[in-house]
Amino acid sequence: MQKFIQLWLGQTASMIGSAMSAFALTIWIWESTSQVTALALLMFFIQLPRILLAPVAGIIVDRWNRKFLMAIGDAVSALLTLTILLLYISQNLQIWHIYVAAAVNGIFDQIQQLAYSAAIATMMPEKHYSRASSLSFLASYGASIIAPTLAGILYSVIGLSGIFTIDLATFTIAIATLVSVKIPQPAIASNPQPTGFHLLQELSFGFRYIVERPSLLALLVSFSLFWFAHDIGAALYSPMILARTGNNARILGTILSAAGAGGVLGASIVSIWGGPKRRIRGFLLGMAGAGLSKIVFGFGQALSIWIPAQFCSSFNFPILGSSNEAIWLAKVAPEVQGRVFATRAVIVQLASAIGLLIAGPLADRVFEPAMQPGGFLAAIFGPILGTGAGAGMALLYAISALGLLLVAVGGYACRLLRDA
Repeated sequence: MQKFIQLWLGQTASMIGSAMSAFALTIWIWESTSQVTALALLMFFIQLPRILLAPVAGIIVDRWNRKFLMAIGDAVSALLTLTILLLYISQNLQIWHIYVAAAVNGIFDQIQQLAYSAAIATMMPEKHYSRASSLSFLASYGASIIAPTLAGILYSVIGLSGIFTIDLATFTIAIATLVSVKIPQPAIASNPQPTGFHLLQELSFGFRYIVERPSLLALLVSFSLFWFAHDIGAALYSPMILARTGNNARILGTILSAAGAGGVLGASIVSIWGGPKRRIRGFLLGMAGAGLSKIVFGFGQALSIWIPAQFCSSFNFPILGSSNEAIWLAKVAPEVQGRVFATRAVIVQLASAIGLLIAGPLADRVFEPAMQPGGFLAAIFGPILGTGAGAGMALLYAISALGLLLVAVGGYACRLLRDA
C-alpha cells in the first residue's frame, strides 16, 4: 500500500484546503442570506452535474488514463478556486457565481472520484480494500478536524481571500504528489455486447450489471434511501447550529471538528482491524449507529449534547462506508468498475439531490414558522426542542435521522441485502 498512501497524503492535503474553503463559503452565504435554501442549493448544484454526467464519466474512467483524469480534476478545482478568489477581491462575488463554480467543479470532481475509486483495485490486493477505503474516510474526517477549527479562527483574521489562498497551496501539493505516483492502468475492457460499441449500450451497461445481481441492487437501494434521509439533515446541519448560536462560526467549527475526530477514530480502527468479515453487518450496524446518534443530535440544544452525539455519528460512517465500498470492489470486475460505479453514483446522488431540494423549502416555509412561539408544532415539540430560530430545523433534522435508523432496520429484514 506504499504508493497508495503516498497518493492518499497528497489528496488529504487538498481535502483540508477545500474543506476550509467550503466552511468559509458556508459562513459567507449564511451571513448574506440567512436562508437554508441558499445553502441547500449550493449542495444541489454540486450534485446536479454529477447526476447528469456520471454515466459518461464512467465510460471515460474505463477508457482513459486514470492518473491523468485525477490530475485534470485537481487542476480544474484550483482554477475555479482562483476565479472565486479574484471575484471576491474585486468585490464582484455573488452567490450565483458560487453556484456556477460548484456545478462546473462537480463535473470534474465526479470523474476524479470515480478514477480514484477505480484505481484502488489496481494498486493493491483485495485483502486491503477495506483498509484503503477506510483511509479515504480517515482523510475526509481528518480534514473535518483541522479545517473547521482553522477556518473558524482564520475567517475573522484573514477572511475568505486568505482561506482561498491556503486552498490553492494545497492543490499544488496534491498535483505534485499525484505526478510522482505510478497508478497501474487496466486493459480497456471490450464491450460486453456482441454487436460492438454503441454509446447507449455503454451508458446502460452499469445499470444492467447491477440489476442482474440482486444483492448489489438491494445494496444500492438501501444506500440510496440512507443518503436521501441523510442529506435532508446535511442541508440543515450548519444553518441549524448557526441559527441556534447567533451565527457563532467557532461553535460550528468545534462541532465539525468533533465530527472529524469521531470519523478519524472510526477510520483508524477499520484501517488496523480491516473491517468485519461479514461486511454487510458493518454496513447495516454503521447505518443504525449513525441514525441513533443523529436523533440525539437533533434534539440537543447545547455543546454538551452536540459534540458527543456528532462524534458518535461520524464514528459510524467509516465502518458503513468502507464495508459498502469493499463489497462493490470485490463483486465488480476492475475493468468495468468505472461504468458500474458511475451508475451507483447516479442513483445515490439523485436520491441525495432530491433530499437537498426539499430540505430548504421545508425548513424555511414549514418547520421554522411552525416552531416559532405560537406555531402549530411549537406546542407539541417546543418543550423538547425549544422554540425560535433553529428549532424547526432541529425537528426536521431529527425526523431525517429517524429515517436513517428505519433504513438500517429494514435492511436487516431484507434477505437479499443480508446475503450481499
